[in-house]
Amino acid sequence: MEHATILVVSLMGMTIILIAVVVFRPEVRVTRGEKMLAFLVVFTLPILCTGMGGANELHQSMSTQFCLSCHIMEPYGKSLRVEDPTHLAAAHFQNHLVPPAAACYTCHTNYAMFGGLKAKFNGLRHMYIYYFGKPPAPEDITLYEPFNNRECLHCHAGARSFEEGAVHTSDPDLLPALKASKTSCISCHSVVHDVKTLNEQKFWKGGV
Repeated sequence: MEHATILVVSLMGMTIILIAVVVFRPEVRVTRGEKMLAFLVVFTLPILCTGMGGANELHQSMSTQFCLSCHIMEPYGKSLRVEDPTHLAAAHFQNHLVPPAAACYTCHTNYAMFGGLKAKFNGLRHMYIYYFGKPPAPEDITLYEPFNNRECLHCHAGARSFEEGAVHTSDPDLLPALKASKTSCISCHSVVHDVKTLNEQKFWKGGV
């Protein structure tokens, strides 16, 4: 259990105990100071617990482990270990081009002003479909919108391998087109999560 989770759980436990004392021991609510303390215990501490708990869970939801905890996502997690270096997600994950502990969030969050918030609402939509709708088969999952080069450029812009790569510089118009999202990175790096061919692949068994 992470330190933040331990802190939240401890604070919740302390709050429950204090509320029980205030409710079942009316003699502690006699003086003005005691009434102010009772108000703090009954109203302020629960709000604090809710805020801290929510923030902690939002942070946890950024983890690769959280994303892959849904069985529909299991093939996508498996695709991160495909040995074929032409598989884009696998190459990034295995070579730590993205943080392994937050691989899904790194590539699938829009890096704009409300990107993180939008990702959380999409996550709620996923939960609704999972519990109340009909989840699609893993191979039928599609993005809500075309993958924007912005998500690639968040890490690759300015990197020598990107700016001076032989393919990127072979055509003087290509690099500006990539940076302006006029040409999609996926048009060349087309194999991302090929979950349909997992049974035909070899997998890397190394640690991350």
